[in-house]
Amino acid sequence: MNHNKKRLTQEQVKRLEESFDSTKKLEPEQKLQLARELGVPPRQIAIWYQNRRARWKNQSLELDYSALQLKLDITLAEKKQIEKENERLKNELKKVNEILIACKQGQGPEEAQGISSSSSFQEDVSCSWVNNNNNSESNLPLDELYACLMGGEEGSNKCSLSWQNGTDLWVWKN
Repeated sequence: MNHNKKRLTQEQVKRLEESFDSTKKLEPEQKLQLARELGVPPRQIAIWYQNRRARWKNQSLELDYSALQLKLDITLAEKKQIEKENERLKNELKKVNEILIACKQGQGPEEAQGISSSSSFQEDVSCSWVNNNNNSESNLPLDELYACLMGGEEGSNKCSLSWQNGTDLWVWKN
């Protein structure tokens, strides 16, 4: 191996960088032309290109890694937010089920609310039962109950829901 290689000057490096920016892979004719133009051996040009390509690939990998890391961080934050929202919805569903069970058993929802003292559902709710004997195919629309208990429609302060035994459950929000 020849140890008499001279270091490239800043002007030579600048010219090689310009060439590299336009072409990442050096053809033999281009290598000879650059060697003549810069006054260095063609082998030194080839080695410079090989090293520069390796640095360029590493930089590309680092940029890709940074972009993926950012996407991962965003996705993990979204996942955490979704898990938090899921937990909140589970708690709300539990509260609604407690109120529904209490109303079905003839208790006031106040007793059901006492089960979850950390409830964000602080509004007073009252239940009453009204017979509706001619409605034998009634269903309990849980979505409507949930909507009523969690805020209902604007301007609405009461909801009527049908129970399977033909009894209407009226839920008022005060």
